Amino acid sequence: MTVVIILAVLLVALLVVVPLLERSNFKMSDGQMNKWARWILPLAIVLALVQLFRHLLS
Repeated sequence: MTVVIILAVLLVALLVVVPLLERSNFKMSDGQMNKWARWILPLAIVLALVQLFRHLLS
């Protein structure tokens, strides 16, 4: 039952957030996107390693 509640909340959040983002005029320059893109992969790797350690230690 908990999974159904979580999925329902995520669906409602998507139905609210996506239209709001489409209506906003939020634009990023190429320089800003490159700056963010440099951080995405290292942070994803760190997150994966932390999750692996948490799984192995529990």
